[in-house]
Amino acid sequence: MEQAVSELTDKPVQVVALEPNGLGDVWEDIRRVARALGEEEQGALLVSSLRARVLKIAARASALPGRPRLAVIEWIEPLMSAGNWMPELVEMAGGTSVFGVAGEHSPWMTWDELRSADSDAILISPCGFGIPRTLEELHLLREQDGWSDLAAVREGRVFVADGNAYFHRPGPRLVESLEILAEMLHPETFAFGHAGSGWINLERA
Repeated sequence: MEQAVSELTDKPVQVVALEPNGLGDVWEDIRRVARALGEEEQGALLVSSLRARVLKIAARASALPGRPRLAVIEWIEPLMSAGNWMPELVEMAGGTSVFGVAGEHSPWMTWDELRSADSDAILISPCGFGIPRTLEELHLLREQDGWSDLAAVREGRVFVADGNAYFHRPGPRLVESLEILAEMLHPETFAFGHAGSGWINLERA
């Protein structure tokens, strides 16, 4: 690929392939891109700043009582949960990820599995969808047998977030994604100002 692009541009080209599966991979990829651009020091400073923000939230969340069980829906039809770095972020935000394994690809799931899990909270954040588009698709869940019986629905803990801007892109905005998760799961403790723009409570939509 490097040779082909170099021939097209008449300039030397370096291709940096990125395939992150976990949060640590994302930090390392930022460093790799910075090195490729000749900005290794700036890359290291950025990663240090991002990690400091993450660790501060995680430390505060770890001291809170209770860890709400959160089911993350990355795609509605067919149903898919979130893997890769998302289970890590949920844990750091003071929750417990119901589906998905840290460092592994996002798993498919069935409605019966989601219903049986009956998590404390549900986050609906389809990859590439902003909040308005996701709201248009919600009838696919609301029409399912037993939707209104779910604990998260009864307790008003179904959240819709911007899956185009957050969660699914492996970059610096994963820190804001963590902030959103912390606001959702522990609103009495965390307030970063993302409510209403980055995410909404479906009960108040």
